[in-house]
Amino acid sequence: MQTDYKVLLEQLNSIKPIEYGFNRNYIDGEVTRLSPYISRGVLSTRQVLDSLIKRGFDLGKIEKMIQELAWRDYWQRVWQEKNIDIEIKHRQKDVIGYGVSESIVNANTGIEAIDFQINELYRTGYMHNHLRMYVAALSTNVAKNHWKVPAKWMYYHLLDGDWASNALSWQWVAGANSNKNYIANQENINKYTRTNQKGSYLDVDYQKLSLISQPEELRDLSKFDFEITYPEFETFDINDGRSVCVYNYYNLDPNWRKESKYHRVLLIEPSVFGKYPIGKKAMNFMLSLARNIDGIKVFVGEFNQLPIRESQVVFKEHPLNKNYKGIQDQREWMSSIKGYHSSFFSFWKKAKKEIFQKNA
Repeated sequence: MQTDYKVLLEQLNSIKPIEYGFNRNYIDGEVTRLSPYISRGVLSTRQVLDSLIKRGFDLGKIEKMIQELAWRDYWQRVWQEKNIDIEIKHRQKDVIGYGVSESIVNANTGIEAIDFQINELYRTGYMHNHLRMYVAALSTNVAKNHWKVPAKWMYYHLLDGDWASNALSWQWVAGANSNKNYIANQENINKYTRTNQKGSYLDVDYQKLSLISQPEELRDLSKFDFEITYPEFETFDINDGRSVCVYNYYNLDPNWRKESKYHRVLLIEPSVFGKYPIGKKAMNFMLSLARNIDGIKVFVGEFNQLPIRESQVVFKEHPLNKNYKGIQDQREWMSSIKGYHSSFFSFWKKAKKEIFQKNA
């Protein structure tokens, strides 16, 4: 995955938002592949929106892309207000197990398109959004496992892992963050993945699928280990009184306060990664993206262990930064709409009005 910032800007300026609106749900659709950079805070949703406006697109014609970007802001706003590690609306029904199916971890579910994409996830750190929904539906509503461990398994491998969108999307699929759960049969999977598989346990109509018992293929749970590989780093001692910009997994913005002479530190807190573990590919991706930030130092430890003496700390807002002390900068949101909204569309109605009026 590309990590050079100048190349990322070229990628940003070449996305096709109109085509995206029509075919994004297909495996070969015109997706942007920007999600790893938005999730890591290298690009913001507002930066993507501003780029589209600068390129002269009619907002009405690219509304679907703007709406999908707004989902990212929405999930983050929910995380600011709610504990998203538990069901935020309903308890998940019909739970049999509290792990992730071994056949899913081993990419041996018997559903060809899903197995192929799980292997691609391991190889590249990326999975198409529609396939994520299929895997989540298979894990929760077919295998009957609680959403959280499978969601953490996927987050562990994703380069664009965003716990807000990941956890809340899995809850949505499982019916814990929606009024009904999401299921997809073989016909639907074939349609959007360009496959033609027949005869699988998902090759039934939706009435039968909604009543399906846990398939034998998904019964055994994996002993998957969330191993974390922390990087080695050079020790340092900041004692000149100059302010310190603290970066983390969710903020690797190379333009943040770029005009001022700050010390810059990428903070990797074991307490955070112990709770939300990431794999080696994701860790290395973060470190590679951090190289876009001039003079950045790496520190593995807790915030209160930073070797910065009495220096003032500056950081960007995020739900995982509640233990930080210092000056908090606001993130670049697409709109000023904040607070908890029980549905995306109540949030989107307000955000859309503001965005479209501002850029009319």
